[in-house]
Amino acid sequence: MGEAPITVGLVGARGHTGTELIKLVSGHPRFTLAFVSSRELDGQRVAAHNEAYTGELRYSAPSPERLPGLGVDAVVLAMPNGRAAGYVEAFDAAGLDPVIIDLSADYRFDDRWYYGLPELTRQEYAGQRRISNPGCYATAMQLAIAPMLDVLDGPVQCFGVSGYSGAGTTPSDRNDPDKLRDNLMPYALAGHIHEREVSHRLGHPVEFMPHVAPHFRGITITANLHLQRAFTPEEVRARYRASYADEPLVRVLDDAPWVSAIAGEHHVDIGGFTLSDDGRRLVVVATEDNLLKGAATQAMQNLNRAFGLDELAGIPHRGIAR
Repeated sequence: MGEAPITVGLVGARGHTGTELIKLVSGHPRFTLAFVSSRELDGQRVAAHNEAYTGELRYSAPSPERLPGLGVDAVVLAMPNGRAAGYVEAFDAAGLDPVIIDLSADYRFDDRWYYGLPELTRQEYAGQRRISNPGCYATAMQLAIAPMLDVLDGPVQCFGVSGYSGAGTTPSDRNDPDKLRDNLMPYALAGHIHEREVSHRLGHPVEFMPHVAPHFRGITITANLHLQRAFTPEEVRARYRASYADEPLVRVLDDAPWVSAIAGEHHVDIGGFTLSDDGRRLVVVATEDNLLKGAATQAMQNLNRAFGLDELAGIPHRGIAR
């Protein structure tokens, strides 16, 4: 007999990230989908909308109060910001404590929740069952900045460009292909939630300027770091390679990564290390698939860790040459 399956419920399955999570859970050796929630698709077969799933499960739309009665081992909340609390409170009221992974920003500033960016916070995990998944931009920014954190001089500036899948499925200018065609759309140029998230997590001010581009998936961060002393290119590359030498989902490159190469991949590319003539200003470029390492893949890392499994179980990442 094999090991017992671990049941996972997904709330907010119609969104782009929910679609990716269904694929990952469906291919996982231990996890099995117990319910998949979507009001718009209620009653329809999951397999009719996601070819990775081959079972008979249908979308449902349980209220927050009904979820505790479904008896799952883990719940992933893949909803817009501001909607997670009702579901979390329902489990608290029922006296139940499943693993809860929240993909919104609702608990990223709550110290009672584990902030699940494994490459930077793995040592802080001590069995917490409430896990806040980092933002997509915030993941790329932190991984791009962290190796130089101890030598920064002043705020870091990050210019970000995202594919329009990052704007979700609710119609808006930022996910309208016609308005985005031949365009680059700036928004929330100061005070973006990911700016506050990264500044809070790193304990260092970060200034973030996001934009949306016409491509569907993948983000690019160009980070401008002022340094306390002069560095050589060799020193910089050595720092990044040492920081991520044991991280299969972070690839350090010499050249600047292209967003076209990251779509569908489960890792982050970091490279393009460029120093000013005086060696005290560094520009770094990071790319990631915002729906995968920026959301669903990271949720899978956190689920695996919560159940004592290999952190990369069920994540079809390619081997990364160093």
